[in-house]
Amino acid sequence: MKLSMMIAIIVTIKIVQNSLKTVTAAQPQDTLRQTQQKQFVILTYDCLARASARQSPSVRFLLYISCLRVFTTSTNPVYLLPSSVLFECPVSSVSKWMLKMPLAVRYSPEDSYCLVYMIFFLMGIGSLLPWNFFITAKHYWLYKLSNNTQHSGGEDQRSNLGDYFESYLAIASTIPSVLCLILNYILINRFSANIRILVSLVVILLVFVVTTVLVKVDVSDCKETFFIATLTSAAVVSGASNVFSGSVFGISGHFPMRISQALISGQAMGGTLTAVASIMHLSLTKDVTQSALAYFLTADVFILLCIVAYLLLPKLEYSRHYMLAATCTTAQALSEGSTGRDSVPPLQPILRKTWVLGLSVFYVFFISLMVFPAISSGIQSVHKDSGSPWTTTYFVPLTSFLLYNAADFCGRQATVWLQVPGPTSRVLPVLVLCRSVMVPLFVFCNYQPRDHVHTVLFKHDAYPMVFNCLLGISNGYLGTLPMIYGPKVVSRELTEATGVVMSFFLTLGLAVGSAFSVLIIRSI
Repeated sequence: MKLSMMIAIIVTIKIVQNSLKTVTAAQPQDTLRQTQQKQFVILTYDCLARASARQSPSVRFLLYISCLRVFTTSTNPVYLLPSSVLFECPVSSVSKWMLKMPLAVRYSPEDSYCLVYMIFFLMGIGSLLPWNFFITAKHYWLYKLSNNTQHSGGEDQRSNLGDYFESYLAIASTIPSVLCLILNYILINRFSANIRILVSLVVILLVFVVTTVLVKVDVSDCKETFFIATLTSAAVVSGASNVFSGSVFGISGHFPMRISQALISGQAMGGTLTAVASIMHLSLTKDVTQSALAYFLTADVFILLCIVAYLLLPKLEYSRHYMLAATCTTAQALSEGSTGRDSVPPLQPILRKTWVLGLSVFYVFFISLMVFPAISSGIQSVHKDSGSPWTTTYFVPLTSFLLYNAADFCGRQATVWLQVPGPTSRVLPVLVLCRSVMVPLFVFCNYQPRDHVHTVLFKHDAYPMVFNCLLGISNGYLGTLPMIYGPKVVSRELTEATGVVMSFFLTLGLAVGSAFSVLIIRSI
């Protein structure tokens, strides 16, 4: 009995060895500096089936156990292919066959301790953190741009620069973002995602360091210069942030949908953390400059943390596995008819599949930026004259920024468990259009100052709270669904480009919504 079992084991090992082959696939030129070759383990299922049919049940059982061990222990991707493809076709054909196979057929390592998920979540926080830090520091900007900056507490005299600062900031941030996303799309095949992501993060860090230094600089004699410098910094940071977020979102399209969802949820969490940090700094110190200094230093540290986290990403097996599939797909696309690495990804096949999803994303953020933060942050408590800390200091940070961002995070996180309507459903654009009602709801709250429309219909502090929650939840849920659907409805070689295109629609909605917010404020 022992002898027969030993023979069975030897036969099993021989069968598995004869059914395995390692194929080497060339990588795109931009990855040759890192590694010259990647290996794929091919398991020929028809040879195994024919071999196992001639064996006893015990040998067949050991054979299947051996195959299972190959799938679970191999450090290289494992593919199931017929032997005819393996032994009769050239290596390039085998590679193309593998690239067309669904991900479920291939070996996929586990995301140990959810590290990759957490890194993409962190990247999501970092992608919108600079924008959130700029718009949430409302008290600091009003103090710097007020007509009286000789003191650090109390109520500063308002100026025209301060009245329209949020709208100007939104325009200065979003219009360059659209141009940078167009540039990012053109540069997809010219520069690797690593270069685009790391360069954009370094640019953001440098600008924020300068912004942090300016906190302690007296600008009372040059408010206009400071105003222009701040808008310029916001434009540079916003452009770099959109190159960063577009590139990261393009990469996430090669991963399972949970990774894309982690990235988008991280963006909402970034706004929530920013609002919490702002409230904490306001409560811990009455000095506006000290609060702003700690506030921007927090942003500096977090951006540096994002750089370290992204450098860690290629060292994890789970991310290497999907990044390998992405680079191989790019190699196939370039070898099958493109003009080379400098070619621009085709836009027509992407728009043919995603135009409804793209317009849905555009309109979601168009409505959101029309209201938030330009109008929502100008809504004051109806009991402001009481002089309590709630109605004067904390009302706007809590009701406008914290509530909106927390609701936005909840809406995005809900897409983990609920993904309806689907990518082809007509209900999705209908729900998106229904958000138009949010604009008049906010306009008729207690927005101050008013020059033209003096009617206030919602004369209670609870109304802006409810409206901000509705705006945030609908923005998070209806904005996330099209973003995660987009890269999944196109062919795999267009995944990264589709991620950039969807980010373009998002940013275009932000830009147009910001422009309309100025018109609404001037008309109120």
